[in-house]
Amino acid sequence: MLKIVLFVFNLFDTMASQLLILNKKQIQQKIDRIAYQILEDNLNEKEIVLAGIWDRGYKLAIRLEKVLKKISGFKLTLLRIDLQKESSKLVAKTDLDESHWRNKVIIIIDDVLNSGKTLAYGLGVFLNTPHKKIRTVVLVDRSHKIFPIATDFVGLELATILKEHVDVVMDVDGEEDRVYLS
Repeated sequence: MLKIVLFVFNLFDTMASQLLILNKKQIQQKIDRIAYQILEDNLNEKEIVLAGIWDRGYKLAIRLEKVLKKISGFKLTLLRIDLQKESSKLVAKTDLDESHWRNKVIIIIDDVLNSGKTLAYGLGVFLNTPHKKIRTVVLVDRSHKIFPIATDFVGLELATILKEHVDVVMDVDGEEDRVYLS
């Protein structure tokens, strides 16, 4: 009996330490707004490359692609960037070769901007190839940058303390989409 009480207490304690920042509807509203901003920034373009950083950045890129297909006439290329985020140097690969992004607009997409390292590494993938322009998208910008990275399109800017963590839940079986602070 005592173990059950402790389990229930810990369950409630864990839930209480999570603060909901964005619910499913709000996430979609942010994605819709970002898609319109991308459209406005690229009115004269015929093709755009959406480069999502695996895994939640890629999921966000898929969602942006769906909205952009509805509202624009762009040819859209979806690209997956795999990074070794814990590495002290750039170790990255993509699921398409550089001919797919050469001389095109590239939009690098991730879920949360914290230090800027992930976006900087994502940017590094494209630096040796000619392109028209590169833009960045994040769903949540925590404003703790230590890399000189600026975001072009942001769903939500959120001032947090370093020990807090922003979690994005998207397309997880059995769970509703949400962004929460813990």
